[in-house]
Amino acid sequence: MDIVSHTVTNLITFVLAIYVGYHVVWNVTPALHTPLMAVTNAISAIIIVGAMLAAALTVTDLGRFMGTLAVALAAVNVFGGFLVTRRMLEMFKKKK
Repeated sequence: MDIVSHTVTNLITFVLAIYVGYHVVWNVTPALHTPLMAVTNAISAIIIVGAMLAAALTVTDLGRFMGTLAVALAAVNVFGGFLVTRRMLEMFKKKK
């Protein structure tokens, strides 16, 4: 028997990820936002692969739904991140 259930462990990991992510993003200088967006897009692409595995390997319908939702939200995040990065890079181009 586990001392702490898997649900509690997953919830603690989720809350810590939110806390760390918040502080990492808000303490970045403005000059580093474009590289940060590129890294965030790469991380979101990795999350999509993990969410696909989670959706495919789970047994319950709730798990499949949550995995599919994670894939959809990460895909929106990647797409939006690339749009924002492209728009930020266009600000630095010389105007004709």
